[in-house]
This record gives sequence, structure tokens and C-alpha cells, in this order.
Amino acid sequence: MATVTRKIGLSLGADLCWPAAYETLLGKLDLDIPYNGDSVRFTTERVTVEPFDLRYEPSYDLVLDRLTHWHNTTREWIKKITLMDGVYVLNNPWSIQAVEKHTSYCAMIRLGMPIPETWMVPPKEPRSGTWVVSESDLEATVRRSHKLFDLASVGKAVGYPAFLKPYDGGGWVGVRRVTDDASLQEAYDQSGDRVHHLQQGVPNWDLFTRCIGIGPQINMVRYNPDAPLHGRYEVDFHFLDEDEWKIATQISRTINAFFNWDFNSCELLRSDGVLHPIDFANACPDSQVTSLHYHFPWLVKALLRWSIFCATTGRPMRLNADWQKFFDAHDPDAPFLENLERYDAIAREHFDTDAFNAFCVEHLGDLDRIALEYFSSDEFYDVVEAKVRSLYPPHEIKQFTDHFYGMVQFWCRTERDRLGLTVSAEE
Repeated sequence: MATVTRKIGLSLGADLCWPAAYETLLGKLDLDIPYNGDSVRFTTERVTVEPFDLRYEPSYDLVLDRLTHWHNTTREWIKKITLMDGVYVLNNPWSIQAVEKHTSYCAMIRLGMPIPETWMVPPKEPRSGTWVVSESDLEATVRRSHKLFDLASVGKAVGYPAFLKPYDGGGWVGVRRVTDDASLQEAYDQSGDRVHHLQQGVPNWDLFTRCIGIGPQINMVRYNPDAPLHGRYEVDFHFLDEDEWKIATQISRTINAFFNWDFNSCELLRSDGVLHPIDFANACPDSQVTSLHYHFPWLVKALLRWSIFCATTGRPMRLNADWQKFFDAHDPDAPFLENLERYDAIAREHFDTDAFNAFCVEHLGDLDRIALEYFSSDEFYDVVEAKVRSLYPPHEIKQFTDHFYGMVQFWCRTERDRLGLTVSAEE
């Protein structure tokens, strides 16, 4: 039996906490997985940004990417290693670049998902786009092809309250809530040269949940968008019933498989018992302990499970999206939940869900115990402190380090309970 080493690259931006936890836990697992006659081991390396020969052969088997969405050099490097060298990358660079919120809305509306009423609105200040053209050409184009419209009529067609938001935006940047014609006009006048959606606010909603997806794994978190960042991801255990939990999982997994996203978050609002997807093109979601706190260990463990499975089995990189099979599964005369069952079956197959679950049982049985020990340790406290120190003023470092570490210790208590382990009297 030959020993082979799978090399996992971490392509990072300002990330500190999750890569430190990921690297430490992978080292503590000390995996030696028998697969196809070989003994598979693992190593990690942090990716550097530098010139590269398009014909060079990378040493990575898999890359966890956090830069493609905004760093052009890394984006083009990721394209090269996936297209030419078959490296598996979370996430698909073409999907991140090509699929903005507008595309995601259109596709899911076609699949019959309960997306709120949404209109696209031309920019207040037209611009030529990426390619520079003369001002005279731009003026002529606007004069000939841009139809004057009554913004108030669009507002009435969508319904109030509504949200004016960039069609390709992220991180809530540029999102404005409007409640009548006057506030819509004011928001539009301030919107500059970006193309926007006007989307109806979901009426009488009583629950906001953010579903974090990594491969076939989905974690539902109760979310409070009005809270400070460190308080938005709430700790709650029974905010969805069994049927709602299943539907939220299926919606999120369908969206992620449809767009070739291994790592994404989907926001849902519940109104009158219906879960409405409102924002689900988030293929570089929150991953920091300073926002996720209690939910942070789930994210790190899910990343480990999925990346180890993909690297071990040589999961092929899917360069092209296969949307047609989802469209073919859509029956316009069937209830949405029947269609959703068909979509989720496709999504589960896309993510090799049964094989993944069996792999985790066979090879990653120690992860829960090792993760619990690590997240309870002083070593992890230092990781939290380093992340807090990078974001908070000096006089708040101790306070927030203790807060976030304490939230993770609460996770450790619930994890011990889940695993049936004894909690010490000191705790």
C-alpha cells in the first residue's frame, strides 16, 4: 500500500480564526485513510499571490478559496488550476463571477420557489459599464433606448414596504428599505450608477433564518439583521418544526447544487408558514468566530468533512453548471413541495450525499471528540483573541474575546450533551 499525501491550499483574505482552527484540527486528526489501495494523508499550505506560468502544474489537490470574489489575480489563478489541472476548489470561480443575485432570482423563480415580487430598475445615472466608450455614444444610447418610466408605478406594482438593492450586491451594501413613493424616489435619487432590484418586503414575517451550506451539509441559524454583527447569528434550537427544517434544508441544498456552490448561505423569511428565499447568492459567507461565535465550530467541522472527502476521493471539479436537469424536473402543475423533493434528489446526487455520509462514519469518527477538546482549550482562546485584536479597539479586546470564547464554550456544553459525554462539576 503506497502512502499518498493530499495537499489542501488555503486561499485567504483577512481570515484568521477558521484557517487556524482548520489547520490545527486536521493535524490533530492525523488521518491515514485507506482508499483505492493507497494510504491517504493530508497537509495544508496557505496560498500566496504571485506571478504564475499558465503551464505550471500546481501542487494542490484541493483549494479552499476566500479571495476569488474580489481579488482578480487569485480569481484568474483559480480558473487556471481548475480548468487546466483538475484541482477541486470551493467555490467554483465561474459560478461566483457569473452568477449575481439577479441570475439567482430568475433561476429560482423558474423553479417555482416563493421569491417575493421583484423588479429590475435601470440606474439613476447610466454608465457605460466596464468598457470605456465616448460620452457621446453613451448619451446617444440612453436617448434612443432608455424609456422614461414612472418610478411610483413600479413601486405600486411591487408593493410596500420594499427594498431597493443592487442587483449584484453583497454584505447589505446599498440596500435601502422604502415604505412609500416618496421614500422610494429619495432612495433611487441616491442610488448612483448601479443597477438595482426593487423587491417586495415579505409581509408579516415572523422568522429570519440563514442556512449555511457546505457540500450537502446545511446548518440553520436564527438570524437578526437589525442586531450588531456580533449578535446577528442567534442561539436557538427549536425555531423550525420538523417539516420546516426539511424544507429549508432542501431549498438551500437545491440552490447550492444548481449553481455549483459548495459553500454558500441562503436567507429565508417565514410568513404564514411559508419559507421565502430572499437572498441566496452568498458564495463567500460569514466564516469568522466574531460573527458566528456559537455556530463557528459547526462551520470548521463541516469544512473539514467536505474537503477531506473531496480530496480523498478525487471528486471531479464540475466546470459547467447543469441547469437543465432541474428545469426538466419542474412540473408546473405540481405543488411546489413535490417539485422540491425532485430538486433535492438531484442536489443530493450532485453532492454524492450518501457516499459522503458513509465516508464520514467510516473515517472521521474522531472529529467530534477532537474538535470538542480543541474548542475547549486555551489554544483556541488565543485564536479568538487574535481575531478580536484585528477588529476591535484595545479597550474592548478582553471583553469581546471572553464573549466569543464563552459562546463557543456554551457550544461545547451542548455538544457534550449531544454526544452523551459527562460534564465536569467545575463547568
